[in-house]
Amino acid sequence: MSTATTDPRDARADARYRAYAHRSERLATVVAVLWLVAYSLPILQPALPEQVRTACHVVRTLTWAAFGVDYLLRLALSRNRARFVATHPLDLLLLVLPMLQPLRLLRLVTVLRLLNQRAGTRLRGRVGLFVTSATILIGFSAACAVLDAERDAPGATITTFGEAVWWVATTITTVGYGDYSPVTATGRAVAVGLMLSGIALVGVVTGSLASWFLDEVRDTSGADAEATRADVQRLAEEVGRLREELAARPRPGTP
Repeated sequence: MSTATTDPRDARADARYRAYAHRSERLATVVAVLWLVAYSLPILQPALPEQVRTACHVVRTLTWAAFGVDYLLRLALSRNRARFVATHPLDLLLLVLPMLQPLRLLRLVTVLRLLNQRAGTRLRGRVGLFVTSATILIGFSAACAVLDAERDAPGATITTFGEAVWWVATTITTVGYGDYSPVTATGRAVAVGLMLSGIALVGVVTGSLASWFLDEVRDTSGADAEATRADVQRLAEEVGRLREELAARPRPGTP
């Protein structure tokens, strides 16, 4: 009977890919944060000097190039390159379509993954930290994106960062007061993404709470069962002692 064996070359390729991914993860996080700063600073401070704006543009270009190099390296190190391309369509799309460059914010998922890994050992602690970090990051990014798209649009109601934050809060929680709403196609695209993100976050929170309730019920049931077993054991021991005492007593009429 023959058994399937792993090709040593495939194992070495997988090891090289994992080693590179592990080493580049923190660097990718730093690059993503730099991109977010360079993207949001000109939006939050429209009166920045031209030199600072130029510097932000250079940083955005360099970080975009860094992500391109990272993609090509991971593609080169991948054992199955066709499968890598098929499973990373968004990364490729962001590299070949510069018009979608604002979606580079999605690379900041790396930040959430690192925070999630550093959270405690309990699942609920990791989920809580992930949801909190994701909400803050998505909310800030969406506020910057919608403000950038809406600020100078005719008939726009979102013209300050405070209004953008309020709109984000009402949209991501699916409340939707309607006092502020985007009028541009880009702003509405951001709104759709924010709505979907809000639904996903609510689902994560709901699932986490359900898991917590189930764990509590399971723990309580286990504790009750253990207490019942202990009571039964004590009762059996007491019955045994009573039997021994009854057996040791002399019967009536016995000399």
